[in-house]
Amino acid sequence: MIQTIMNMKIRSYGCITKPSLLLVHPELPCRPQLIFASSLGFSSNREKRIGHATRLQYSVADKTFVSSSTNSPLSKVNATHLEQRQGGSSSLYSRPSLLQMKNQRIENRARVYEFLKGIGIVPDELDGLELPVTVEVMKERVDFLHKLGLSIEDINNYPLVLGCSVKKNMIPVLDYLGKLGVRKSTFTEFLRRYPQVLHASVVVDLAPVVKNLQGMDIKPNDIPRVLEKYPEVLGFKLEGTMSTSVAYLVGIGVARREIGGVLTRYPEILGMRVGRVIKPFVEYLESLGIPRLAVARLIEKRPHILGFGLEERVKANVKSLLEFDVRKTSLASMIAQYPEIIGIDLEPKLLSQRSLLNSALDLGPEDFPIVVEKMPQVVSLGKTPMLKHVDFLKDCGFSLQQVRKMVVGCPQLLALNLDIMKFSFDFFQKEMERPLDDLVAFPAFFTYGLESTIRPRHQMVAKKGLKCSLSWLLICSDEKFEERMNYDSIELEEMEMVSSFDMNTLMEPRSDESDESASDYEEDSDDEYA
Repeated sequence: MIQTIMNMKIRSYGCITKPSLLLVHPELPCRPQLIFASSLGFSSNREKRIGHATRLQYSVADKTFVSSSTNSPLSKVNATHLEQRQGGSSSLYSRPSLLQMKNQRIENRARVYEFLKGIGIVPDELDGLELPVTVEVMKERVDFLHKLGLSIEDINNYPLVLGCSVKKNMIPVLDYLGKLGVRKSTFTEFLRRYPQVLHASVVVDLAPVVKNLQGMDIKPNDIPRVLEKYPEVLGFKLEGTMSTSVAYLVGIGVARREIGGVLTRYPEILGMRVGRVIKPFVEYLESLGIPRLAVARLIEKRPHILGFGLEERVKANVKSLLEFDVRKTSLASMIAQYPEIIGIDLEPKLLSQRSLLNSALDLGPEDFPIVVEKMPQVVSLGKTPMLKHVDFLKDCGFSLQQVRKMVVGCPQLLALNLDIMKFSFDFFQKEMERPLDDLVAFPAFFTYGLESTIRPRHQMVAKKGLKCSLSWLLICSDEKFEERMNYDSIELEEMEMVSSFDMNTLMEPRSDESDESASDYEEDSDDEYA
């Protein structure tokens, strides 16, 4: 009977049997009841592989398809394929859409921002910056910056540093700086001043700058100190401000061989714009009466004076000096002797020193500017040392009036080494046997060396039997003094000589100077300072 039914179905429908179901190609519009392998007498083992019975109805007329299955592996596979075709999201092989990826990035960034806010970092400036996708990686960066000594406040001052990878950016840069000789103890301050260095490429950005510094005659051993003093130099363009500032300095007379030392002591020059900073400063000093070559010599000796703010400090100090009755004609020699007088907070010091000298010496307002003109360093002298010198002179037997006259005549008395002054005074009293009035008339006696000048000259004069003033004895070179020893008498004008600062001493050519001091940088000059 079963065989007959099978034959009839085969003749009525062209079908193909499968291990678990029978696929039917209907030739007539009917609702067939399909017979499955389990009902056709397959072995029990076969049934286990196929699974439990499955009911399937198919209608050609209604075009409906209903299937129910229990524990059928092939049925599950087919369902999976169907879900894939229908775009189901539960598939293991489905790919996230662009919208899903965008939403995921937003969620990750929100978690990172939440972490940063939790530790006190304001992430407002980080929008648009590529950041780690996980909180763990961001925490690693923050911890590494903490180990370098940077605080949350430091990071907030430059939050873009959080975009630097520890392994790809921070460690290579710090290793390079360490190999150059930059001390690890300076890393914290280094990074506070110039955290942008952590973004740099060692090969592309840092190494060329270091090579350029060496080309400016900065010694390799001095490179680390230059970088520690002025880490910002690592961000400068090679053919920009660095080259033009050096060119201008050489152009005004700074010796080319001195450039390396100048830059080592004050590397901030490399970041100064010639037209905005250096040139106006030089020209202003010239307007006060200091020759350009003398300005160049001052820069060689004290390059930091270029860092004195022209408008906010230098001009303000000059104004203060004039208000304290310092003569304008004396400004040039004062600045040449003590350039710091135009760079310090001057007015409070002038008020303080005038008050101190008035109380200690009864120094009048008309005498104070004379003292400042002769020794501008007096504005920076401490109260205690000054009073000790006044007491010493009083102990030597001078009256208050005499001490005041001596200080006005030679303010250096307030700053000399007291032990040396004592030795000189003892020699004056015991060996020279001169009256105190001679020292009142020429207090600069204390500024000369006892063994190098005073003693040998006194012995020569005594041997010759000459009577002379202390000024005639001391105010001259050794060569001139030898000539004087051949005189039969002492000329009056030579006895009236007064010691004063000579600006020409700044401009005297050095013994090692040569024509080769012309600048190699002259060709690099630009219209900025021409």
